[in-house]
Amino acid sequence: MDATAKETPAANLFQLASLKRKRRWSENLIELSLLFVGFLTIFITISIVIVLGDQALLFFNDPAVTLKEFFTETKWQPQIGDFGIWALVSATLTTSAIAILVAVPLGLSAAVYLSEYATPRTRSFLKPILEVLAGIPTVVYGYFALLFVTPILQPIFGTEKMGVYNMLSAGIVMGIMILPLISSMSEDALSAVPRSLREAAYAMGATPLEASTQVVFPAALSGIGAAVIVGISRAVGETMIVAIAAGAGPNFSFNPLDAAETMTGHIARISGGDLPYGTVDYTSLFAIALMLFLVTLVLNLVSQWVVSKFREQYE
Repeated sequence: MDATAKETPAANLFQLASLKRKRRWSENLIELSLLFVGFLTIFITISIVIVLGDQALLFFNDPAVTLKEFFTETKWQPQIGDFGIWALVSATLTTSAIAILVAVPLGLSAAVYLSEYATPRTRSFLKPILEVLAGIPTVVYGYFALLFVTPILQPIFGTEKMGVYNMLSAGIVMGIMILPLISSMSEDALSAVPRSLREAAYAMGATPLEASTQVVFPAALSGIGAAVIVGISRAVGETMIVAIAAGAGPNFSFNPLDAAETMTGHIARISGGDLPYGTVDYTSLFAIALMLFLVTLVLNLVSQWVVSKFREQYE
């Protein structure tokens, strides 16, 4: 008995040593690959900023361009020397805001239903159908907004107030386009919440709706916030829908019934022509692209700050 008792600790140590995690070459390769992808992403992002900044600097070095006019004026006509970027920014913000107002409530409602209420069979049937919307080409969405949504909205608002091209129909269809993205990412975040939190809420007498809105939703707020941020970035950077349905002329207006051209729509329209290299029209495209990058960055930072501040209530 004494000999057995003395040998037991040594046997345990041998077992612990044998259970020690062994390093494998495949794991090292995966880690190196992930590290390379991370550095490659950073390198590409910095390269994009450098290229945009270099070409935009040529635009701002032009004697006819001033920073004050670029950031404060509301008329954009480079051909006649008007460089007010707000004519394009206003349309970008308006269409993006409409898209978010459409996509976020509908997307989150669909995500909550699929995660908390739908049966596994219903979820397996509805989720793929919803995600089919994400695979439709954006040019199809653009003509859908122009030829289907606008004719429906015109009798409501009146043809004298709402023309064929307008920001409202473009924003609504943009919201439909990004709805599957927000819904799918939010549903994954809600499904990742531990089942124990739901059971604890039910044990306290909460209804399924109360458990979803007061327990599960706050617990998944980080993932939901990421879904909304990705949706905002997707809406701000959308091109074909606004190029087809919103209008083809810079117009400083926040009225969704007006026709106006977004930054991406203007870049798509102007870059399709034969612009001589180094001209003001050519370099202005890079200034607009840099401004679009900054707008997207600011919106993402603000969204992340709002989500982080809201999450503090549940830590």
